[in-house]
Amino acid sequence: MTVRFFHTSDWHLGQFFYNHSRHYEHEQFLAWLLEQIKNKQPNALLIAGDIFDVINPSSQAQKQLYQFLADAHALAPHMQTLMIAGNHDSGYRIEQVEPLLEKYNAKTVGVIRWNADKSLNLDRLILPIYDAEQSIIAWCIALPFLRSAEITGFNESTANSQNAIVYLHEQLIAEAKRRKTDDQALILMSHAHMQGGETSDSERPIIIGNEEALSTTLFDDAIDYVALGHLHKPQKVQHPHIRYSGSPIPLSFSEINYKHQVVDVEIHSNSEQKTVEFSALEIPRAVKLHKIRGELTEVMQRLQTLATGDIALIDQREYVDIEYHTLIPPPPNLRQQFEDALPPNRYRLVRISRQYLNTANSTAQAQQIALEPPTPEKLFQQIWEKKGYQNDPIVTQDFLSLVNEAQKQLEDDHPN
Repeated sequence: MTVRFFHTSDWHLGQFFYNHSRHYEHEQFLAWLLEQIKNKQPNALLIAGDIFDVINPSSQAQKQLYQFLADAHALAPHMQTLMIAGNHDSGYRIEQVEPLLEKYNAKTVGVIRWNADKSLNLDRLILPIYDAEQSIIAWCIALPFLRSAEITGFNESTANSQNAIVYLHEQLIAEAKRRKTDDQALILMSHAHMQGGETSDSERPIIIGNEEALSTTLFDDAIDYVALGHLHKPQKVQHPHIRYSGSPIPLSFSEINYKHQVVDVEIHSNSEQKTVEFSALEIPRAVKLHKIRGELTEVMQRLQTLATGDIALIDQREYVDIEYHTLIPPPPNLRQQFEDALPPNRYRLVRISRQYLNTANSTAQAQQIALEPPTPEKLFQQIWEKKGYQNDPIVTQDFLSLVNEAQKQLEDDHPN
């Protein structure tokens, strides 16, 4: 038997990037993905969590997902779409629309459920994958983001998060192995932080109960492919068949150089052997990101060498992040200078940050300052300037007023 599926994750539909909607970029990705589905006709599409960017997604973001499911079903009626909740999703919310999802041959697993006898509800977490003739060709263990409250305290094996995670994997893998035949593939889909995974600054920490990241030893050798979500960089984790697909668009400037992709997986099985083949379907980037670093003169020069040509719609304009290095406070109209240096009607300047040049004099000065306990006013000024703002006497006075009010409140609450 052969099963072919696409592995994707971390769509973050509805995300705003420095107050700019990513709707257009997601639309371009979904249109591209529909074309891949039309051409390659996979048996399944696996979406490994963080479908939405927030637990209460906008109606626009939800419509974007459901329209995609409808379009995908029209192009490949036999294809199943299997989704799990990530740490950004509300598991209960995405499960509420099951009747709608069934119309599009889609299934979502949002939360871990337990039976009345405190045993794990295995049927909702072990899903069959069918071919066009409705024969089972694979099984998928679907593990949403594991929240401590949903997995601990049900029996002696779930006393804490670490034990509960081991228990869940052991129970599910054992049952899946019992159900499958030798010529059926076994897939595990999970939204988790694995040991050895490379992170970016746009990923929310999800370590459960201060436990360490999960180990690949949780995965039995019988599992043919592990489809992971959460980390935005496409990568394998210790073994070629244990993979993060990564996010379809860059969700922060630290992800500029990521090669965003969907993983195209084929598993060929018979009673004697199995082979797993996977290839990366590289996603075209709809909107470019530029991070410009250097001293002010260098930054200005680089801004002026960027490509020219109007982009009419603001949602399609390229993003620019500037980090300039200096020893002196910036001029008051610096942002306008940056804007003027950029070619017009093509870019969105979304962030400006300042880094002090690390010189011997500045280091010695910092050490000298550090010898004295900083006052609230001094700390505020340092943070304010580090953010790239000008020294404003009115803002400083407002801050000192708040400090005085807080001090007075402390004295009233705790009189001598």
